[in-house]
Amino acid sequence: MSGDRLESPPVTGEGNGVVSHDKKTASVMVPSQRLRLHPNKDHMPESYEDLQLDFSPSVFRSLEKYLPPNMLSDSREDKVKFMRDILLKYLPHGERTRAQKHREYRQKIISHYKPLKRELYLMHPVTFFVPSFMKAINDNTEESLRSIISEPSPGVLTFEMLQPRFCELLVAEVENFEAWVNDTKFRIMRPNTMNKYGAVLDDFGLETMLDKLMNGFIRPISKVFFREVGGANLDSHHGFVVEYGKDWDVDLGFHVDDSEVTLNVCLGKQFSGGELFFRGTRCDKHVNTGSKPEEIFDYSHVPGRAVLHLGRHRHGVRATTSGHRINLLLWCRSSVFREIRKYQKDFSSWCGECVQEKKGRQRAFIAATKSELLRQDGESVA
Repeated sequence: MSGDRLESPPVTGEGNGVVSHDKKTASVMVPSQRLRLHPNKDHMPESYEDLQLDFSPSVFRSLEKYLPPNMLSDSREDKVKFMRDILLKYLPHGERTRAQKHREYRQKIISHYKPLKRELYLMHPVTFFVPSFMKAINDNTEESLRSIISEPSPGVLTFEMLQPRFCELLVAEVENFEAWVNDTKFRIMRPNTMNKYGAVLDDFGLETMLDKLMNGFIRPISKVFFREVGGANLDSHHGFVVEYGKDWDVDLGFHVDDSEVTLNVCLGKQFSGGELFFRGTRCDKHVNTGSKPEEIFDYSHVPGRAVLHLGRHRHGVRATTSGHRINLLLWCRSSVFREIRKYQKDFSSWCGECVQEKKGRQRAFIAATKSELLRQDGESVA
């Protein structure tokens, strides 16, 4: 769990039921040119794997279900253009240039780095996951998923997930990659602006495996527990490992993640300390507000055991007092939710402070109504 410090602009909303793909033209666009708020579940999206795109093909597949009905039969090129215009709002020109350079950087690594554990680069569920997790995913019911998941604090899910063998393989691969980086004097990008140690797994070939992890295993859980933030429509990810200890990062400050849903799994090794501390989920408007007693929770890592929480669930890492801890992080994102969020009304259902504000206004309204009725009743008697 790593991410951005608690500094974010507030979200503004229009709540108009449809989402424009361009604010400048929103006033003149007809409804048929806007995204739907709800997906067309019967529509089978096209494949975009063979195209050179600015975004992952899975993003386009996911977003296609939200196209207006009259566009579903359009050519693939027309659909790509429409969706690309929406997605590029999140990637200004300067960012697009940076993204292109990052793709070139990633390709340079992949063309020179020789993987140590090639079985990691393909998804092998039976050897990756513990049997209880596999059974729950295969049964694919809300009941089966709830049977393996604990919720020790509101919005913090924990469950047994990874087999020890997988943890060992991934740690070995990361150490091999770091040795290659040191030997070749290759300068790598760290996972985020807060962690000085660790590596981006997508950068050296594990992107496809992690994409399958998100789509096949994290999305079914998020669909049940985190639907209100687009958990059913996760379509892109950022996968990395972080390392804590005397010779690595020691702790991590209070922050939120750039994700809708964050998966955090301890891989090992031997360590003490390093607990996660949670302090409640907040929207942009309330990100720096105080925490309520029921939102305060500390979690101690156990190798192979996963923690799943909203990216906007404020958290941090206490100091690792001894040893070396390595964790796998997967930030899962929903382009649909990010588009729709800009048009939401006040009172986000997933923000603790918004919920309290809504309840406060409801109580005030009820009290005012009751007072007015009593006044009218008194006048009637008089």
